[in-house]
Amino acid sequence: MIDTLLPDNVSRFPFAGHLGLSMLPHVVEELAHSSTTLVFLNTRSQAELWYQALLDARPEWAGEIALHHGSLDRAVREWVELNLKNGALRAVVCTSSLDLGVDFLPVERVLQVGSPKGVARLLQRAGRSGHAPGRASRVTVVPTHSLELVEAVAARHAVRAGRIEARESPDKPLDVLVQHLVTVALGGGFRPEALLAEVRSAWAYRGLTDEEWQWCLDFVRQGGATLSAYPDFRRAVPDDEGVWRVPDAGLARRHRMSVGTIVSDATMQVRYWSRAGTGGASLGTVEEGFIARLAPGDCFLFGGRLLELVRVQEMTAYVRRATGRRPVVPRWNGGKMPMSTELAEAVIDTLAAAAAGQLDPRSTPELPLIQPLVDLQASWSALPTRSTLLAESLHSREGWHLFLYPFAGRSVHLGLGSLLAWRLGQQVPATFSVAVNDYGLELLASAPVDWARWLPQVLADERRRDLAADVLGSLNAGELSLRRFREIARVAGLIFQGYPGAPKSARQLQASSSLFYEVFRKHDPGNLLLGQAEREVLMQELDAHRLAATLERLAALKLDLHALKRPTPLSFPLVVEFLREKLSTEKLADRIARMLADLELAAGPEPGEAAGMPAEAVAEAARFGMADHAGPSARTARRPRRQRKPSRPLPLL
Repeated sequence: MIDTLLPDNVSRFPFAGHLGLSMLPHVVEELAHSSTTLVFLNTRSQAELWYQALLDARPEWAGEIALHHGSLDRAVREWVELNLKNGALRAVVCTSSLDLGVDFLPVERVLQVGSPKGVARLLQRAGRSGHAPGRASRVTVVPTHSLELVEAVAARHAVRAGRIEARESPDKPLDVLVQHLVTVALGGGFRPEALLAEVRSAWAYRGLTDEEWQWCLDFVRQGGATLSAYPDFRRAVPDDEGVWRVPDAGLARRHRMSVGTIVSDATMQVRYWSRAGTGGASLGTVEEGFIARLAPGDCFLFGGRLLELVRVQEMTAYVRRATGRRPVVPRWNGGKMPMSTELAEAVIDTLAAAAAGQLDPRSTPELPLIQPLVDLQASWSALPTRSTLLAESLHSREGWHLFLYPFAGRSVHLGLGSLLAWRLGQQVPATFSVAVNDYGLELLASAPVDWARWLPQVLADERRRDLAADVLGSLNAGELSLRRFREIARVAGLIFQGYPGAPKSARQLQASSSLFYEVFRKHDPGNLLLGQAEREVLMQELDAHRLAATLERLAALKLDLHALKRPTPLSFPLVVEFLREKLSTEKLADRIARMLADLELAAGPEPGEAAGMPAEAVAEAARFGMADHAGPSARTARRPRRQRKPSRPLPLL
């Protein structure tokens, strides 16, 4: 069963997280009337905030609700899982760390706060409940902005139609194959001919060529063309009978301690600071980049506790309890989840059905809340369809805006926006900035642009053959490839992470991987691990498969370009994305409140009631929206060839 927790009212001009904690009373009421509930959040930052908010709202629930995400200490997570299994907890605020694993019989229902981003993910989380004969699984979507009401309807329709995302297999990850060769050599040895047939039987390696196989054998035998002088990289060699084995007991021990393919970002231990000046209990791990931005005395929220940073020493952040000061919330890179193609297509179909009056009010309780947004979008501009590419242009005091709605997900829009800005920058003398969300992207130009002329050209079919080169040229591809190579080098066994009790620091590991990267680039440019790094940047970081498919789809659509007088319900979230990076939270809240007031005045009241949000609610929504956002808005700038003085702009609203 999939249903929606309906807010009391919504704005016709949504932005990420604008409902946010205003849904807290509704969630508290649902938890009060349920036995055991999993409250899923898409990011660990959101989970930290919601857990603390629930405790603030119902202090008497202390000990009855818990927090669970991958950065918490293992002992804490095991305690939560045990008490969840025993039915001792009313609710667990969690992330994807509880998507899979043990089934917990006492769980009665699931709340999904925010967009599920995918149909399969929503079904997976729904399946965490109702584990008993005759019991149904139930998931309730808790929207954090108005368009997520549309997503909830779309997801329900997609499930009924069986439109669920397929799982994609990696394409020839050679770092994993290299590790596997050493593992098999350590476990009794292998003959290359027999093992090749077994490897090719795996779907990911079905296209492995003889040349690639031979390169992998050479790599484990002598480290390839550049590392043959170093005995540490002679990890598997053939004996007199042609069986490949690990020749050294020390190399065997090092490999056993490094086996594994899950690579996380550089993290730091979080420990309590004791009065004796030594480390206390471990709380978990947090990304090194987050701690690096804090100074001793700064406070942050972690594990449901308000903590003050005392000092940082040897990849450990020492903290103590703090009270009364406003915290920052850690951001984890794993929290960025783009909307799936299947859900995006279902959203477009739902918008079209709502505009045509084809949604049944009896089976769509969200309809009264989303209909005003749909009607206003259609009145001021148009709605996206399967046969048209909706684009909107607007001139404001910030510059000349283009809003484009491919509905392809955040990661594709990031690559697409950077690609369009790069291609346009070669044709038009203007500086471009890019902002993206799951529904569309914004290009902001410093000078007037004839969008009707240039946009079809940069999307034209003949340019797609240069897609890989253009994408890599439009972004900092070297740094992206280096970061990806660090993970590949660890899996392939180029980097030893240290012995138990004496691990190497993240800085040492990064320096080692960077050194290998530069050596291979200069002296072994044909190294297949370098090619794998670039390929994975395109496929995983930039979602190049979906980007290519999106470009092909957009080129076949009819451009539906509308000149705006003011932002529409679809473009307003992109305007807010752009403003997030320019303004502090307080200034952003004031700006959003003024913008919403002017827009609602221009739109007129909704039938039967006055629309809009109170100024204090907007301020709280903007504050929460900064943390409720799945990641910092993506913006890149392209330098102009020459600047032209712009004409006098109109106000944004």
